[in-house]
Amino acid sequence: MKKSKLSAAHPPFTKADMIAWLADHATAPQDWRIGTEHEKFLFRAADHSPVPYEGADGVGALLQMLQDQQGFQPILEQGTLIGLKEDQGGSITLEPGGQLELSGAPLENLHQTCAETGRHLKQMRVVTEALGLGMVGLGFQPEWRREDIPWMPKGRYRIMRDYMPKKGDLGLDMMLRTCTVQVNLDYADEADMRRKFRTALALQPVASALFANSPFIEGKPAGWKSARVRVWTDTDPDRCGVPEIVFDPQFGYEAWVDYLLSVPMYFLHRGDSYIDVAGESFADFLKGELPGHAGETPQLADFEDHITTAFPEVRLKGYLEMRGADSGLWENICALPAFWVGLLYDETALAEAAALAAPLTAADVEAGRISAARDGLQGQLGSYAMHKLAEQLLAIAAGGLQRRAKINGEGQDESIFLAPLQQIVKSGETRADMLLRLYHGSWGEDITRLYTRFNY
Repeated sequence: MKKSKLSAAHPPFTKADMIAWLADHATAPQDWRIGTEHEKFLFRAADHSPVPYEGADGVGALLQMLQDQQGFQPILEQGTLIGLKEDQGGSITLEPGGQLELSGAPLENLHQTCAETGRHLKQMRVVTEALGLGMVGLGFQPEWRREDIPWMPKGRYRIMRDYMPKKGDLGLDMMLRTCTVQVNLDYADEADMRRKFRTALALQPVASALFANSPFIEGKPAGWKSARVRVWTDTDPDRCGVPEIVFDPQFGYEAWVDYLLSVPMYFLHRGDSYIDVAGESFADFLKGELPGHAGETPQLADFEDHITTAFPEVRLKGYLEMRGADSGLWENICALPAFWVGLLYDETALAEAAALAAPLTAADVEAGRISAARDGLQGQLGSYAMHKLAEQLLAIAAGGLQRRAKINGEGQDESIFLAPLQQIVKSGETRADMLLRLYHGSWGEDITRLYTRFNY
């Protein structure tokens, strides 16, 4: 993941600079990297209750213990520890409801990224066990009510918390009660970005179906295989969902910048403080006409911040970020990057995946999101049966990973990481289906059983 040539102090920052910033991040294929992110819920092991920031067993204490034991560099806001930078290049960050995220380093192959995940979760187990905490990977918190969950002390979350209810009914649920696993991938040039973006966006509902792992809300079956995906459909239509512009044959950097300029702002980040400008226009900011900040124009950092406030199913931010999957079991964290690397980082696989994606429209994908959220692999994407399409894409991804020929010490290529998904397709049972089977069967409808069964 390449850095832009633009200086952080480059004045004045213009739309042309925004386009150039995206072009500057184009990366030669031999330098493509894989960045994996995953979130998990923390809970108190004794009673499965939420974990506040404060207190001897709180999130703050957990971050401090990690810093002390591992020597990570602190990330501070107003003197408060809100994250950590790891020696290997990744970071541990704090989500609004106390979910912890590993933002992994950009790595060369899936063997490395899966080792990174394992190392992180082992480090986390040491500190969570010492504090009497547990951690679990699910797309939606299965038991807690929204009002039960404590907010974390980050300034941008306060602004988002106040603005979200103005735009949708479930934005606060997205912030407090969801977890995801994502992968960030490079592009070679504008044409490569266009093809990868359109293909990944069109096929994102398949990932949502394969990784569906959130069938409960407040202790009961929700009627959805992925409550997380459902929540994203009623969060904020101005910045979420499936941007239709990506399906335009002429789509490119400028069209994406125009989309970003249409996304309302949340904040200005100045020093350690966040200034509320929620609902205002970044286009007005470019012209020096931001209300309350007349004459002030953005710097590069303002643009980089603004990109992080757009939440489509695939996001371009100097790399392509796949955003459609629920968090899940340890091995599923490695399976998500394997799926997309196999499809997008091999030319033959990308051509095959792009051909399958070609008939799909933005409307098909929007409907497919809902279908994947409700029905999982029994859903529909355009004219495709979701289960059959998933089977085809897994075969394509496996071929792509085999041709990449990134071999570990045991002589295995990266396709080994697709095994959990291959089992899901073979059985037809997603993680959500498994949870529902256990809930109605051996668990006797006791939702708390999942905290011990699936504790990392």
